[in-house]
Amino acid sequence: MDPTAVTQIQEQAQEPDTRRPTSPWANRKLLVGAGMVVGVLVLTLIGRLFWDTTLARAASSPLNLPPFWLPGGSLAHPLGTENSGRDLLALLIVGGPTTLQVGLVVGVTSMVIGIVLGFAAGYRGGAVDAVIRTLSDTALTIPTLAILVVISAYVRQMDVTTMALIVALFAWAGPTRLIRAQVLSMREQGYVRMARLTALPTKDIMFKEMMPNLLPYLAASFIGSCSGGILAAVGLEALGLGPQRIPTLGMTVSNAISGSAILRGMWWWWGFPTLVLMVIFIGLFLIAIGLDEVANPRLRGAKA
Repeated sequence: MDPTAVTQIQEQAQEPDTRRPTSPWANRKLLVGAGMVVGVLVLTLIGRLFWDTTLARAASSPLNLPPFWLPGGSLAHPLGTENSGRDLLALLIVGGPTTLQVGLVVGVTSMVIGIVLGFAAGYRGGAVDAVIRTLSDTALTIPTLAILVVISAYVRQMDVTTMALIVALFAWAGPTRLIRAQVLSMREQGYVRMARLTALPTKDIMFKEMMPNLLPYLAASFIGSCSGGILAAVGLEALGLGPQRIPTLGMTVSNAISGSAILRGMWWWWGFPTLVLMVIFIGLFLIAIGLDEVANPRLRGAKA
């Protein structure tokens, strides 16, 4: 080898690496997805300050107006109206946070149940594990949407929280299985065994020693539960089984279906709510992928 080349290699090896280590949380997918979801929430909250949300009520506006850039449109209703006299912009401003609220309730409820059952099954083992594993496997094999349709049909007064809790009845099984699998592998780690030898209480071992290491997995599971909850709620609303008095994005799409918006060429009636739902789902999907890469060093290495 050329002595000059050898000297250059030695000098490069001796030079200190001044590059700052990149935090795993500075994940591009995670940041973009969070920006999309937060952007929808912020725009809808800001919209309440500059737009009259009472226009989301029926008979509050002229019927069947197109967006303002189409013939017959009006700047007073920039995104148009539907056949009940609701302003589409007001519906989006009110329905966006309401739809996210459904996902939040489903995510929190399913994660609380999943953490309790998953830790109990994975750490205790034995009969407790067998019972919880059987229940979660059974819940995963049940045709969820069909059961939700039957339950929703018998609920007389449906509001957003009630619908979210109904959806959460079957959303806990996935987080339970994920947390159980992680706890099963973590309970054999050295720091957990050392905690047992020091006679640390079981709840402290589970929630002070093991829980911090599970946070990325829990966050990814929470986002998945939120996304699945929103999707199930939109499905119920599209079938006409959601809340009728509170505007949501799914209810707007359901009204568009029942009002034959596609056949009548009223694309704005279903198009704008669908677009917002797409932004929400894509954002949640990117957040889930980003959190998976944060929790899994192999994925970060493959990306690099």
